[in-house]
Amino acid sequence: MTSPDPVEFFEQQFLRQIRETDFALNPFEKLALPYLAGSVLDLGCGLGNLSLEAARRGCMVTALDASPTAVERLRAAARQEQLRLQPLQADLGNFRIEQDYDTIVAIGLLMFLEKERALTLLSQIVQRVRPSGCAIVNVLVEGTTYLEMFKPGEYYLFGANELEQAFAGWTLLAARRESFPAPEDTRKEFATVVAQKPPG
Repeated sequence: MTSPDPVEFFEQQFLRQIRETDFALNPFEKLALPYLAGSVLDLGCGLGNLSLEAARRGCMVTALDASPTAVERLRAAARQEQLRLQPLQADLGNFRIEQDYDTIVAIGLLMFLEKERALTLLSQIVQRVRPSGCAIVNVLVEGTTYLEMFKPGEYYLFGANELEQAFAGWTLLAARRESFPAPEDTRKEFATVVAQKPPG
């Protein structure tokens, strides 16, 4: 079986969710919501469910995704509700964070990048969160056996504690390991960290 391009994989998923009006926050987004504040960068925002909630709560949000379907849906929703939300289509395999934010979110994104690129973007997240701001990062970790959405060699499963180690010296507001069953008797193993940067 040929693995799909990840963008196409999610494009089909997003089209199905839009048809079914399935815009509920996933468990990782629900965990993130209380920590969103100020200027927010949502990397790999998908359909933008979390970005919309952040903007409804008064945040100024920049939301990026590679899916044209996702970005257009988010743009229409933001326009309808007159929210301070800027959706942008971007190739996150090459994107560079050029400014500082109060909150940077990367839920379910970094594992779709090759190791060097994933770690480079994680390093940029660490650098670009403002003092006392938060980073919210969720990745698949070693032990994951569901690999259907990846192209061979074009993904990275993080080590069990690698995410926490990236935020050494920060205050860990939440750190979770969660396991979910996946098709054909496989599993998805996730690590999620909510970390607050020390004051300047």
